[in-house]
Amino acid sequence: MSKNSIDKLSGFCVVTGASSGIGLELAKLAAQDGCSLLLVADRDLAEAKAAAESCGAAEVDTLETDLATKEGVDKLVGTVGSREVDALMANAGHGLGHAFFEQKWSDIKHVIDTNIVGTVSLIHQLGAQMVLRDRGRILVTGSIAGDLPGAYQLVYNSTKAFVNDFCVGLANELKATDVVISCLMPGVTDTDFFDRANMEDTAAGQSDSKADPAKVAKDGYRALLAGETQEVSGFMNKVQDVFAGILPDELVAQMHRKLAKPER
Repeated sequence: MSKNSIDKLSGFCVVTGASSGIGLELAKLAAQDGCSLLLVADRDLAEAKAAAESCGAAEVDTLETDLATKEGVDKLVGTVGSREVDALMANAGHGLGHAFFEQKWSDIKHVIDTNIVGTVSLIHQLGAQMVLRDRGRILVTGSIAGDLPGAYQLVYNSTKAFVNDFCVGLANELKATDVVISCLMPGVTDTDFFDRANMEDTAAGQSDSKADPAKVAKDGYRALLAGETQEVSGFMNKVQDVFAGILPDELVAQMHRKLAKPER
């Protein structure tokens, strides 16, 4: 157990990608702890706001903006204003299916800008205040996909490889402080991910064994409270992640190809 372990969150919590899926479930967990919330997404947040309020949040504000843009990140930081952020759950992110050279550059760039540029910029701005106070918690949604050479999901997997490594490195830089950096690494999860990534016609997209986003969120939330740096959600995902580090990358890429290549 980390020296930074706590029993529950308190104070003001920012959750990105909070309209559905893992982000919404994380928001509900923070609401159950009585936190005040700022829910952020690039789509309507009315249902998420109602869900958080019904779970007992002290206060719920929402912001609809695109965190792939500088303007979107600046708008979020401006909305936070002078409030101290006790916890940031940087969950916003999305994928992109099909072969790399079949994808539009604008779509590729949006994934990179959302998953890496927007995420790191937000952490840099809100996390800096935590470091000054020597107090705060950041949970970033990475993925076991970041440990898998991602044929037919190449850009997404590569961005998550960055996120996974970034979190571990940042946690090490801050290990002498009371600022916690945790990375949640789920596998295939039952969210809007596959629809938005145009991957419903893949073996992964059609799988009947997708994880429950509520269970995934609970794993990440517990890791954040415990001060753990990484949490792979789900036993089989833990096994897959271990073997991904042992098997040759070429073989892992071929295995991933079978999961992510469109069925035409």
